[in-house]
Amino acid sequence: MATSHTWKFFRAGGFDQVQIDNGADLLALKDLDQKLWVALSCPTRGIEFDTKTLDLIDHDDDARVHANEVLAAIAWAGNLLRNPDLLIEGSDRVTLADIDDSGEEGQQVLASAQYILKTLGKADAGEISLADMADIGKFVSGLEFNGDGVIPASQIADAALRTTTEDIIKCRGSVPDVSGKAGVNQEISDAFFAEVAAYAEWQAKGDSDANIRFLAEKTQAAADAFHAVKEKVSDYFTRCHMAAYDARAAVPLSRSAEDYKGIAAQMLSAQNTDIASFPLATVEPDKPLPLISGINPAWQKEIGALREQAIVPLFGEKQNLLASEWAELCSKFAAFEAWQTAKPACCAEQLGVTRLREIAGSQHKEAIDNLIRQDKAVASVVKVIHSVEKLLRYNRDLFKLVNNFVSFRSFYTGRDKALFQLGTLYLDGRSCDLCVRVDDIGKHAEFANMSGLYLAYCDCVRKGGAEKMSIAAAFTAGDSDFLMVGRNGIFYDRRGQDWDATIVRILDHPISIRQAFWSPYKKLIKFINEQLEKLAASKAAAAHDKLIKAAVETATPVAAGTPPPPPKAPFDVGKFAGIFAAIGLALGAIGGILASLVSGILGLQFWQIPLAIIGLILLISGPAMVVAWFKLKKRNLGPVLDANGWAINARARINITFGTSLTKLAYLPAGARRSLADPYADKKTVWPFFVLIAGAVVALIVLWQMGFFDAPQTQ
Repeated sequence: MATSHTWKFFRAGGFDQVQIDNGADLLALKDLDQKLWVALSCPTRGIEFDTKTLDLIDHDDDARVHANEVLAAIAWAGNLLRNPDLLIEGSDRVTLADIDDSGEEGQQVLASAQYILKTLGKADAGEISLADMADIGKFVSGLEFNGDGVIPASQIADAALRTTTEDIIKCRGSVPDVSGKAGVNQEISDAFFAEVAAYAEWQAKGDSDANIRFLAEKTQAAADAFHAVKEKVSDYFTRCHMAAYDARAAVPLSRSAEDYKGIAAQMLSAQNTDIASFPLATVEPDKPLPLISGINPAWQKEIGALREQAIVPLFGEKQNLLASEWAELCSKFAAFEAWQTAKPACCAEQLGVTRLREIAGSQHKEAIDNLIRQDKAVASVVKVIHSVEKLLRYNRDLFKLVNNFVSFRSFYTGRDKALFQLGTLYLDGRSCDLCVRVDDIGKHAEFANMSGLYLAYCDCVRKGGAEKMSIAAAFTAGDSDFLMVGRNGIFYDRRGQDWDATIVRILDHPISIRQAFWSPYKKLIKFINEQLEKLAASKAAAAHDKLIKAAVETATPVAAGTPPPPPKAPFDVGKFAGIFAAIGLALGAIGGILASLVSGILGLQFWQIPLAIIGLILLISGPAMVVAWFKLKKRNLGPVLDANGWAINARARINITFGTSLTKLAYLPAGARRSLADPYADKKTVWPFFVLIAGAVVALIVLWQMGFFDAPQTQ
């Protein structure tokens, strides 16, 4: 993409990285091809950066900061500052004169900053800092109106209105205010008052219609008593009508003698369900319903309530109820039942009719609506207060973010720790500076293995295990001889807190050329040691078994008549001669090889001998060093970060030189005095030197016998 801006690039990690030096560079980033960016996204957690700033940049709240969001943050901050070079300084304070008020948003931010300083008692201050915004939450929540559209009950001065608000919260629920207090918003208020209005209208209809409340305030109690026996009374009169239709039906409709026999053996009471299933009274043609005597005991209480609550108020004192009177009673309750069916749902019914009428007749809805409107009216002002904090955070953090996002300048220059560098691990006489946080070790290791880095995954705990985390530490210098699962170290995070670290998994890759140089000899020594240990162990086991066998044979008495043990097999001279011959051949072959090497070296000129020895060493160590060199050159930071949620856009290599700087070995301080006298050192023995001298003499004799020292014959 063509651009008028002149860019500067520096080369590090095997690729070109853009160099951001001033505000103009920052503002021009929108024109820089994103293929030249080192990263295109990073997580908002698990890195050493202010999470609140990252959350402000992360507009879509997906826990990732993307390239376009970084550009939007730069553009926003650049438009609010008169001089974009201020972003390079990384200061946590902004001078009021540096806020560009030529635009509407700039004017609002400046006015808001002045308002904040005035509220803090610093009206004459010429600058505002993040320290002034430390209690921005308390500052905003302390305002009478904070723009969230929520009115807490405790905020309302009028006692009656506050009581209504408390009733709304009690019946309809609440939402938290910015301060955390329970309050009501427009949605809750509208729903509450709509239900109260509908309920009040329904109540008014019942109060105004004499056909509905025909017994005034006692209508509800009469209706309850009526509905409790309605089906049973209707059943009784239907049975009597059937008996009038056919006299033969009277007896079976009253229940047979067998039905009474069925319950005769039971312990009877008025609550017996079998008795309750019997008719209210004996069935006879057109018989009235007895109200006092002759009633089924299971229904006597309910019939008594019907008589007191409904029949007596309507028909006077009666001993019996006619079918026609029952029909009239049913018609009386028809209007009330229809009214009850139309009853609207109301969460505030629990407050009682009197309280609901009081709320419905008040102007509290309008008052609460007015408070909510006033609160919402300052939303833009409060938003600008947060914009002041946002500007201060961007002014402090954007330049640092860009140098760990667009380029990895902080990482490759070593002037500062990169965002992903969590701290330093001290283990095995080394300190590892490339340590990243890991949430899932197994998942991370699966992808990070492609980095070619030697990674030691450690579980870190502090405060007795109350705090835990996992890290991946890259070892880029030294060797891996004593790095193994289970080894412990200390991890210091960026805040200086110490964690107990234990290796739980290792991704094994070459660490250094030095390690590769010595690896063939270490492997040979390890093999010889293992073979010697096996040989010694087998000999010790054989001697032990032989000793035990001899002891058993000596201690066990021979019973009378026991045949003598079979004679031992004779010593097989031929077999052991073959073994000794094989051993001799092996020793002879080894001796021949060594003699050839020694004779070849001694046959050279004096100045050629060191070169030959060096060549022999390179012949042994060279292949391992070459392989390690190629692998070390390919080490790539990208997979380590990609596995943590980054989107690395470049092959961020860690070559041998740079890698060595990421892991520091233990060295004595400059000017330190060192005493080599070790009182506990192994005692020196003289016999190895005599053996060495004897070996040299034997070698010289062998060479002399071979004619190596004879003078060359002249023709």
